[in-house]
Amino acid sequence: MAGADRHHTQSRDAADLNLGLIGNGQIAALVDAQARIIWGCFPDFQGDPLFSQLVDDQDRGYYEIGIDDCVSIEREYVRNTAILQTTMRDARGGAVRVTDFVPHFWQYGREFRPLMIVRQITHLAGTPRVRVRMRPVCNYGADDLRITRGSNHLRYVSDARVLRLTTDVPISYILDERAFVPNGTHTLVAASDETLPESPAEIGRRFFEQTRDHWRNWVRTLSIPYDWQPAVIRSAITLKLSTYTETGAVVAAMTTSIPEAAGTQRNWDYRHCWLRDSYFVIRALNRLGATSIMENYLHYIINLVANAEDNTLQPVYGINGEAELTETEAEHLAGYRGMGPVRVGNDAYRQIQHDVYGSVILAITQIFFDERLSHLKDEALFRHLEPLGEKALANYRTPDAGIWEYRGRERIHTHSALLCWVACDRLARIARHLELDQDAQRWQRGANEIHADICDNAWNEARNSFVESFGGEDIDAALLLMNELSFLPADDPRFIGTVEAVGETLKRGDYLFRYAAADDFGAPENAFNICTFWYIEALSSIGRTDEAQRLFDNMLAHRSDLGMLSEDIDPKTGELWGNYPQTYSMVGIINAALHLSRRWEEVL
Repeated sequence: MAGADRHHTQSRDAADLNLGLIGNGQIAALVDAQARIIWGCFPDFQGDPLFSQLVDDQDRGYYEIGIDDCVSIEREYVRNTAILQTTMRDARGGAVRVTDFVPHFWQYGREFRPLMIVRQITHLAGTPRVRVRMRPVCNYGADDLRITRGSNHLRYVSDARVLRLTTDVPISYILDERAFVPNGTHTLVAASDETLPESPAEIGRRFFEQTRDHWRNWVRTLSIPYDWQPAVIRSAITLKLSTYTETGAVVAAMTTSIPEAAGTQRNWDYRHCWLRDSYFVIRALNRLGATSIMENYLHYIINLVANAEDNTLQPVYGINGEAELTETEAEHLAGYRGMGPVRVGNDAYRQIQHDVYGSVILAITQIFFDERLSHLKDEALFRHLEPLGEKALANYRTPDAGIWEYRGRERIHTHSALLCWVACDRLARIARHLELDQDAQRWQRGANEIHADICDNAWNEARNSFVESFGGEDIDAALLLMNELSFLPADDPRFIGTVEAVGETLKRGDYLFRYAAADDFGAPENAFNICTFWYIEALSSIGRTDEAQRLFDNMLAHRSDLGMLSEDIDPKTGELWGNYPQTYSMVGIINAALHLSRRWEEVL
């Protein structure tokens, strides 16, 4: 049942999503199997990608450390960390190891999260000929950066940004991209335009040790299941890397415009924070015991609520709470495998999605019942949430774009109504907890009204299932959440019938589609990974545990070579598609493993 962090890879010409993630909660970078950094935004997750090769077809936008005549590559994370090591061997027995990390540790009573990528080249055997190629771009591929030279550094300069590379590798070797044989360990520090107070070697050594210890100490605090421990730990580290520490926001993914399927133009910018993800992220963090990240994320959500005009929430916000995420196209980037467009921003922020009110209330409910959290669990916060409940109660029967963000149609979506029920139901629970009896009764009446309406208008007798919209006939995967959200018990025949109908309608091989009906872009082609995890948990809930565990093992087998998942998967080939790494998918691994695993007490 246990996975592994170590994998062997062969050279590939075509881009793929077998990418390693390094970061520190301020910046992040994706490293491919050839030790090239091919994606990295500055000065934060939503910033300009100085390394954009992942979505470009020109020979630029990357930071490569490679060896001539390479015949094999293997890579692994340093155990229980976000430090990536790549070992390359040439045809003559030469070998080097490249160590990549972004410094992250506690210093002077606060988290040290510099805009810095450290790369170390360590000689292992023979006379390997190493080349360093540093080719950043700016303005989403529109401009190259000017290069200026110092005695021990290079400056890559644009009107908006300066990236300084300080190193003990001879500067001329990097400028000319000339091969050299390493002697011991060489260090390259790519950072903001500041002089290093120490030598690159000393910075690299000390920051490596402190970053390694920081990650290992954090992992020790996690509550993990007995089974699938490496998979859960890697998912937890990825979730932490996807958290923008400054505000607490958790991005949906690190990338933009990796298509959901080949040539579909289903290319979206996911470097933002979706409110609908909040409950699942909070649930995973809570069950892992990662309370500090959970609390920061809740604080981010509370800030959104406090700043919402007329108490109206939108589906997605920027990592700093930005409400406006106007969508444009980066014309100078060709797209992943040439499959443009590359989009910047996401017009989903303009959509009407009524599920957001329940999503927010559901997430914040944790504060009132969790004694570990320091937020005030008082009536004032409850009163601040009530207007969101009023929005839910007033709009649950109003058509919207729904959880899947249809851009060309609106319906009374069952999932949206379900989350509006959640808003009222959780407000009733909070009111009872605060001994506000009249408020509890009022919100319970609202919850009962919506519950009855869903049961009357979203149940399809002919299909023996709930359907995706009032009076409709189509099935969607969000119906699987009815038990998870406590709308129906797992043994309710209507829930069992719905799970069976979802499987019959949406399962392709061992994977689940989010829906089967054509949308604005035609019929879906690839499965949606989080939906497969929802199905796994639903199967387990209704007693089909063996099937659930088989499907879960299959999902783990189809992660990228370093243990991560994107948004989508081709059910025929198992190839990953969609933005990467997808927070929703990593949360799916955590929650499913915790749901299916044996208890420690059963085996020890």
